[in-house]
Amino acid sequence: MIIFGTRGYLYQLAILTLVCGRCGNPSAHTLRKRVTKFTLFFIPLFPVSVKYATQCTFCGAETKIIKEQADPLLAQATAGQAPAQQPYGQPQPPQQQPYQP
Repeated sequence: MIIFGTRGYLYQLAILTLVCGRCGNPSAHTLRKRVTKFTLFFIPLFPVSVKYATQCTFCGAETKIIKEQADPLLAQATAGQAPAQQPYGQPQPPQQQPYQP
């Protein structure tokens, strides 16, 4: 007996600030990649389909896009990130408030 099928994987690639086409609000959008893989005996072997989409965090609208549209958005998101090792400056001492009885 051979057991085969498909399994879906969802990857969040980036979070971008875009203007939503449905609600018109400038809000955060998640760039997602959905991969469906062929499985044999519950072991994923190779991808069957790859789809990209953005989802508005304000209204929840999901827009399907093609890979050629997703690549520049991903490059824009990675270029806008600050390096993880960058220092944020010297810590400031806490401000003291005068005591008022």
